[in-house]
Order: sequence, then C-alpha cells, then structure tokens
Amino acid sequence: MAKPWSEVDLIREAFHYQTRFDGSTMVFKVDFPVAEGPLFPSLAKDLALLSRSGFHVVIVPGAKERIDAVLSEYRIVSSYTNVKVPYDDRALTLSTPIRITTNAAMPFVEMAAFDVATRFMTGLAGSRVDAIIGNFVRGRGLGVLNGAPMERTGTVDKFYTESLNRVLNLGMVPILPCIGWSPSGKPYNVPSDEIALQAALNLKAIKLFIVTLSGGLTNKSCALPEGIAADSEGRPPRLSPQEAAKILRLNAPAFPSKPLSELSLAYQALEGGVERVHIVDGGEEGAVLREIFSNTGSGTMLNADEYESIRPIRSKDVPDLLRLMEPLMREGVLLRRTAEEIQQHKDEFAVFVIDNRIHACAALREWGEGQAEIAALATDPAYVDKGLGSALVRCLTEKARKRGLTRVFVLTTRTQDWFEALGFREAPLSSLPSRKRAAYDSSRNSLIFALDL
Repeated sequence: MAKPWSEVDLIREAFHYQTRFDGSTMVFKVDFPVAEGPLFPSLAKDLALLSRSGFHVVIVPGAKERIDAVLSEYRIVSSYTNVKVPYDDRALTLSTPIRITTNAAMPFVEMAAFDVATRFMTGLAGSRVDAIIGNFVRGRGLGVLNGAPMERTGTVDKFYTESLNRVLNLGMVPILPCIGWSPSGKPYNVPSDEIALQAALNLKAIKLFIVTLSGGLTNKSCALPEGIAADSEGRPPRLSPQEAAKILRLNAPAFPSKPLSELSLAYQALEGGVERVHIVDGGEEGAVLREIFSNTGSGTMLNADEYESIRPIRSKDVPDLLRLMEPLMREGVLLRRTAEEIQQHKDEFAVFVIDNRIHACAALREWGEGQAEIAALATDPAYVDKGLGSALVRCLTEKARKRGLTRVFVLTTRTQDWFEALGFREAPLSSLPSRKRAAYDSSRNSLIFALDL
C-alpha cells in the first residue's frame, strides 16, 4: 500500500497539471488497432473525462487497417508509392509510403473511415459527452507522384479552425476522419497522421498524443544513439527535438517502421511549434491520464520547452525540500533540519526540477582544506529509478571542481553501494577536514565515502 504522503503528492501533481493545462487543446491521434482492443472503452471514458474537466479534446482516428480490411473484402486492390519528407535542416530526407486511392476505392475508404469515427462517437456517448464528426478539413488532390496518378489521395489544403474552435468552446469533441473535401465537395483520402499534425498546428495545441499498439519507441524497435537514456523496458522517457532527429538519422535505413513513423510525426509536430508530443501505449490501462497528470508518465514524451533542470533553491522551495526530506529524517537516514536551517544555508542547496515541480534535492557544504560534503540528498520515491539523485551528485561534484576544491565526500548509513557506483571510495575519518571531524556524530557511526576531483 502506498504511504499516505505519497498519495497526497500524487494528488498535488494531478492538480498542478489540471491548473496548468485547463482550457488548452490536446489532439489525440489514435491508431485503429487501439479501437479494436479490449481497453478501448476505458480510453473513451478517459477522453470523455478530460473533455468534462475543461480540456479541449480533438480526436483523429487512424483507419489504415480498417480501410485495408474493407478494400480486401470487396476485392479492391490498393497500392502505395513513396513520398519524401525532409528533416533536421533538410540534411536528412526519409521516404514514407502513401496509399494510392483510386476513384473506385474511394466510397469504401469513406465507409471505413466513418465506421472508425463512429466508434469513437459511440464511446463518448456512453460517458454523455457530445461529439461531432465534421467536414473541418478542406482537401485537394495530390495529382501525380512518381509518375503514378494519385486519383483520390489528397492532402490538407485548409483547416476550418474557426469552426473547430466554436465546437470546442461548446464543450464538444470534434472527431476528424481521414477525409478532406474540396471546395466543390469532392472527397479525398488524407493520411490521418497529416490531419493530426495539421490539427495540432492550426489549433495551437499544447499537446499531441499518438496512441498506438506498436510497442512504441524502444531499444528493441530501433537503435538509440549513445547518451539517450532508456528505462527498464528500453524506452526513452523523454526526447528533445535534436535527440529525435538523431534517432531518425541513425535508423534511416529501417524507416518507415511503425515506431519510427510515430517518431517522425512527433518530430514534425515539435518543429511546427507543438510544445509536447506523447507516444503512449493504447493497450495500457490509464496510459493517457498518467502521461498528462504525472511527471513519471507511461510512454515517451518529446518536448520543445524546458522540461527538467537543476537549479539553486529559492525561499519558496523550502516546504518542498522538507516534504522530500521528512521521511528520510524520520527514519534517521538524514540529519534533521528545520525550515530555518535550510533557509539559512539555502545557497548550498540545489534541486532537480521536472516541469516546475521539485523532485530531488541535495546540498554542497564546504568544510575547508579543499573539501566539501554532499549532504541532504533526497529524491521523491516515485522517481528513485529516474537518475535524479545521481544527476544532482554529478552537478554538485562539477560545481566543487570549478571552485578549485580537490575532494568531495559523503556520510552515509545505508547507501554506500549507490555511492560506490558513482565512483566514491570508502575513506577513514582521519581524511576529513578538521572542522568536519570535530562535528562528526559517532553515535550514528556513518560510513565515509570520498571522490577525488
């Protein structure tokens, strides 16, 4: 069972994001296999909950697999051609396939697209949320590509943004099928990825969600460049636009696998001005809500804004530091400190901030003789495996080196193995500066570990 204080922190985190994103627009591109999965009703309820909670929700259903099935049922052959997409200052160009939609196939494409869209409307209706399937996308034909007439395959010509915003302001959820209409009313098959991208850009969405069953981006689905951290499942929790471009460049020969295509869409959205893009597993219960309302999330987030950083503390941070340190002080792992003591020595402290919330802290205290102590190290229990503590230790060690110090040390009763993994080695009491030796509490019998700079 979770400790009460951790449950409270989860509630605080949810309110933090509720306040931050209230009234903002979020676009959800949902692959068709998700709509056929057993957790689709739960996803529909979660999207309805977001709409009722004040978020502007836009749904773009993927329909590729449903279109494939309908065309196969009616024995209509469907072929593809490749189009080139430039990336990263156009030094990298990748080819992606696009369906050639014939005039004969178009009625069946419409049938499949609206069948999928209706499934979302039905799911939202079960939660009493109003939705509308509308002709908000003006399309135009692609003409001839690579010598092949594209017939009814189209692209986004215009988004009827004002109409969409009116619908959103009424609290309704627009559902955008993969169809665009010309000014004369001719329908075109437009890729749902393109519609989702243009919806996010035109509506100035704060977030684009890519909900998939592909397994997402992991070190099993593609090669990850050196320096990109991955979780225990091999998934990078966060990526910058530059890191996304590196992955696309490194894996160009394997493009367009499904995970790389999803990363491609995410990268284009970031480059277009979307603040954050989330690739989440549609087969995981509550994945969308966890990705929105917690820092830990459940998928891969690509962010163009500053998401995490290490900085000095401010006076208003003191309650957050006490919140992090209190469980460890209560267990005797950390020495007890008061708010007044932290305030008095606030210049010594640094905090690890994720999305404007503090999730780890530590202090660097100089004791003379070229040595400093790393102390008061505490991490939010939900983030203990995210590398926040080690990042703070590295930051403070580098800070000590820049000050011209020759050694940093720690006193610990339980975490000696963790510090050894960071390069610290056990040291005798006699190696400490005289002032620290005089202040050493022999009743705690703390082990001493040091790192020469």
